[in-house]
Amino acid sequence: MSSSTPPVFCADQRALFCEVLELMNRNRVQFVISGAFALHEHTGIWRDTKDLDFFLPAKEVPRALQALAQDGFQTEILDPVWLAKAWRGDFFVDLITGMSNAVIRVDYAWIKRARVSEVLGIPVRVLAPEELIASKVFVTRRERFDGADICHVIYGTKGKLDWKHLLHLMGEHWEMLLWCLVLYHYVYPAAGEYVPRAVWDELLQRFRVELNHPNKAMEFRGSLIDENMFNIDVMEWGKRNIIEEFRRTVEVIEPVEKKAA
Repeated sequence: MSSSTPPVFCADQRALFCEVLELMNRNRVQFVISGAFALHEHTGIWRDTKDLDFFLPAKEVPRALQALAQDGFQTEILDPVWLAKAWRGDFFVDLITGMSNAVIRVDYAWIKRARVSEVLGIPVRVLAPEELIASKVFVTRRERFDGADICHVIYGTKGKLDWKHLLHLMGEHWEMLLWCLVLYHYVYPAAGEYVPRAVWDELLQRFRVELNHPNKAMEFRGSLIDENMFNIDVMEWGKRNIIEEFRRTVEVIEPVEKKAA
């Protein structure tokens, strides 16, 4: 449940999170904080969490995993396209290099644009609101939907975003952003001015062009939203398996090289 009340982290969890943040800083790993701490940074909303979420370029992950392993953490690359994990006891660190569909990718510009802040008293960089929104646009599965977070970021920042940059981040997938903005307007109709009229004009003009001149070459994109719910389209109806096309094109997380004994 979302709330403005800060979560009460147990002593072990707080100590572990601080240890990890200091470890990453000492090893000069290029990362930004996302997840619950980034949401609070931009909205004032707190959520309880057992995870510490890092966004970082794929090239940074092996060094981060090596440092964590040397510090006594168990580590694993769950999906080389986007996710590695480290854990000790009941608490986890997620190392995220993009979205699982490979549409949104973390690069060093995400680090550069991040906000300098503190988490649990440790100096860190926190994900910028534009990248935070972009990272949530495709979290649309039936078991998890981040639309409320996107609405809260727009509302919490009063729309003081670099909208041109956000449009750049979305690229050819701008219709997903338009969908989220329609949701925002439905949720906060009295605060519609937080989305600039120029943004609406741009996106709606693009949409009118799409309606008048449909892209016949792009027959199906449902698996980018939820490959399980749209599985029938690919497996039984012969639609294009576009998610695998995207996943094959990205830089993956490389395993940590083991030193010779």
